[in-house]
Amino acid sequence: MIQVNNVTLTFGKRTLFEDVNIKFTAGNCYGLIGANGAGKSTFLKLLSGEIETTHGDILITKGERLAVLKQDHYAYDNERVIDTVIMGNTRLYQIMKEKEELYSHTEFTDADGIRLGNLEAEFLELNGWEAESEAAELLNNLGVEEKFHYELMKDVPNNQKVKVLLAQALFGNPDILLLDEPTNNLDIDAINWLEEFLINFNNTVIVVSHDRHFLNKVCTHIADIDYGKIKLYMGNYDFWYESSQLALQQMKESNKKKEEKIKELQAFIARFSANASKSRQATSRKKILEKIELDEIKPSSRKYPYIDFKPERPSGKEILMVTKLNKTIEGKQVLKNVSFTVQKGDKIAFVGSNDIAKTTLFKILMGELEADSGHVTWGKTITPSYYPQDNSKYFTKDESIMEWIGSFYNIDDETVLRGFLGRMLFSGDDVFKKVPVLSGGEKARCMFSKCMLQAGNFLILDEPTNHLDLESITSLNNGLIRYDGELIFSSHDHQFTETIANRIIEITEDGFIDRKTTYDEYLKERNKK
Repeated sequence: MIQVNNVTLTFGKRTLFEDVNIKFTAGNCYGLIGANGAGKSTFLKLLSGEIETTHGDILITKGERLAVLKQDHYAYDNERVIDTVIMGNTRLYQIMKEKEELYSHTEFTDADGIRLGNLEAEFLELNGWEAESEAAELLNNLGVEEKFHYELMKDVPNNQKVKVLLAQALFGNPDILLLDEPTNNLDIDAINWLEEFLINFNNTVIVVSHDRHFLNKVCTHIADIDYGKIKLYMGNYDFWYESSQLALQQMKESNKKKEEKIKELQAFIARFSANASKSRQATSRKKILEKIELDEIKPSSRKYPYIDFKPERPSGKEILMVTKLNKTIEGKQVLKNVSFTVQKGDKIAFVGSNDIAKTTLFKILMGELEADSGHVTWGKTITPSYYPQDNSKYFTKDESIMEWIGSFYNIDDETVLRGFLGRMLFSGDDVFKKVPVLSGGEKARCMFSKCMLQAGNFLILDEPTNHLDLESITSLNNGLIRYDGELIFSSHDHQFTETIANRIIEITEDGFIDRKTTYDEYLKERNKK
């Protein structure tokens, strides 16, 4: 159990949290949500002890072990994968290393023997003999190939490293588990396994995630950060949203009735306060009026950008034909005879565990890479607009957001640009921020602005939900549902894919699978195999 008592955290003049009181108990999974900058990751650091509170304290039940999903993918470069996982239980790993050192002594003293006896007893108590097999099982379940288990972390692909660090956090049945964006860069199978693991996990879990489907699957409670306070709701993400909206509506309706009552009382008082026969009633109503208090409805700190893609012209009959594309990168074939034709109204989700294959395909379609063989034929009426997964090359110049967006479309009217950027949550002096120092979320909103102004009738979006908060994901999600053009995209966000796609293409090692279906139906069929 974690008990948070009157916690306040201040950075300079800014107070991030103030007088927070909350209890996290065993058997529950808490989804920690809030707008970008609300302090979700910072709050996890407070709970883990990585940073200290300005005021108040955080108490963890004595003897309970806390595990944290590490974010630095390079911290363990010189460690073996299997050892990195076991390091999740710091005490167990310390015992293993000390035992190893003692057994290496050429001269074995009585003190060494006593120390080893104590270590072996503690090692047994911590289930040390099963540590390596448990670590291997976690790695296998998350899809880390066995050939990597005894390799150094620096020799493991980045998409495998994130799984190793997740296995490290889950290792050894921790009493308290803190997970910051655990589904980032995970494939379908790994996410499904993690969902089941957390559903069946009997201890305390606190998780930050922008994946709404994931939060709905695993969470028993939602802890909502807004204006430095944390309010706890029972239920999953959808239940929180409905409950918070209902509470807001009830407060508005209550205030409306109170306002009507206030007007009625004020009218009576104004009419009869000078009337001797009615003065007592007027006085009585004055007392009632003084007791009526309107509920304070504080606006949420959440802000939703306005994302709406409007094609300049409709697409013709011929849209896009891809024929037998092949591409090998660094000796490995990532695309093998990939062929498909985009039809009118198609919104195609590209799925599969090989993210490089999807990004490579999109780059070939946009002419940024050349295929080894095969053909890409665009319809004459098609104007594609591209949102790359890596947008770093777009933000290298020392220019402001206003200059950046204006340079793409030669718009000199500052009022027009300010209005447009305001809808994308760049207001006031924000428009003068230099683009190289923007956050991931700010750069993403700039790229969406670029795509919207481009007014293409065909969108190619490579992992567009990366770096976005839940509010921006919701806005993008709704914008793409409304979009009256053709679309191909990749995303690890289940709900995003399910609500947008009407066709699924999975790129496999042997080629591809093409289905005219929803994402959930596709997964259902896939899981039957």
